[in-house]
Amino acid sequence: MAGHSKFKNIMYRKGAQDKKRSALFSKLSREITVAARNGLPDPTMNARLRAAVIAARAGGMPKDNIERSIKKAEGGDGENYEEIRYEGFGPGGVALIVEALTDNRNRTATNIRTIVSKNGGNLGASGSVSHGFDRMGLISYPASAGDADKVFEAALEAGAEDVQSSEDGHEIWTTQDSLHEVARALEPALGEAEGTKLAWRPQTSVKVDDETAAGQLMKLIDALDDDDDVQAVWGNYDVPDEVMERLG
Repeated sequence: MAGHSKFKNIMYRKGAQDKKRSALFSKLSREITVAARNGLPDPTMNARLRAAVIAARAGGMPKDNIERSIKKAEGGDGENYEEIRYEGFGPGGVALIVEALTDNRNRTATNIRTIVSKNGGNLGASGSVSHGFDRMGLISYPASAGDADKVFEAALEAGAEDVQSSEDGHEIWTTQDSLHEVARALEPALGEAEGTKLAWRPQTSVKVDDETAAGQLMKLIDALDDDDDVQAVWGNYDVPDEVMERLG
């Protein structure tokens, strides 16, 4: 299990924890409905739905809200959301991938293009940056799940590809196809994961140690994350801890 370049996903940054609860629940609900609509409305039989429900629980979403989101898909109610991926570059030359669920492609494209251009970035064509990332499974556990050795051994036994542990928690990487199989195999040893999702893992990282560029980059990512249609933002940036501390 080789190591990999450190990078920070917006979902793990403090800004994500400061977002309004209603906005977070809206995004979680949308993912649950889409997952249920694209497969069986039973989390035990639908891997994507199971992951969405786990994420919703971790986000503090009430059980009633989760069940209501699933029933919305069963009844065919609500909007039909489309999954769209945007690719581009941010301050410091970093590559960004933005994943969205939208019921209005034109609105979402306009909003994301505006956010990116106003914050020192630019969107590229489909495939312009994704070739520098690997599509993989990502299973997240809190630090309380165990020490690095315990998590590594459990991940190795479960068939994972790589593990990165820090004081913030554990990231367990899998192949795209084995994500949910590995997640289930980990549960007896580590319990239920905080997050189970498909992710974009950068093949190399770009170090952003200029405080101005780093600040602009964080502002861009926060603005994207605040957009209702954006589900996740992935990047190949590595901002040193001392720079993040100065940014506050």
